[in-house]
Amino acid sequence: MKLEEAKNKYIQTWGSLATSWGINKTMAQVHALLLVSTKPLSAEDIMEALKISRGNVNMNVRALIDWGIVQKEFVVGERKEFFVADKDIWELFKQITKERKKREIEPVLKVLDELQEVEDTTEEGVQFKQVLGDLSSVTTKVNGILEKAIKADEHWLLSNFTKLIKK
Repeated sequence: MKLEEAKNKYIQTWGSLATSWGINKTMAQVHALLLVSTKPLSAEDIMEALKISRGNVNMNVRALIDWGIVQKEFVVGERKEFFVADKDIWELFKQITKERKKREIEPVLKVLDELQEVEDTTEEGVQFKQVLGDLSSVTTKVNGILEKAIKADEHWLLSNFTKLIKK
């Protein structure tokens, strides 16, 4: 397989897989393209490579910048904006984990905390609070694990993950 064919297959596959994780397919493809590019790319470069509109490029690049996994890069002699992806995969994992935690886990914890204040002493109310308590407990543990992963270095997480698998 030639390099360009392999890159294209990676970009398409990454985009398809991302939808399983709740991430926009085009956003994942733009990120994958920037990740495998050896030079900064302009919106026009991205449009041409992925055959998508300027609006789609702009919207997805802005989202990737908001996630903290793509940055603008200045290119001498050019007036256009250029973009690059952080190539450190461990830092990428930590940043995505941080964003997913902020967008998905923390709002759930907030709602579960609010719902714990329901005032109902009936059997149904007690059972409801028990289920919410159990959900909150599990979600809090997951939140803690994600927080440790975000703060950890690569070797710490891998060694602890290996210990978990061996059990």
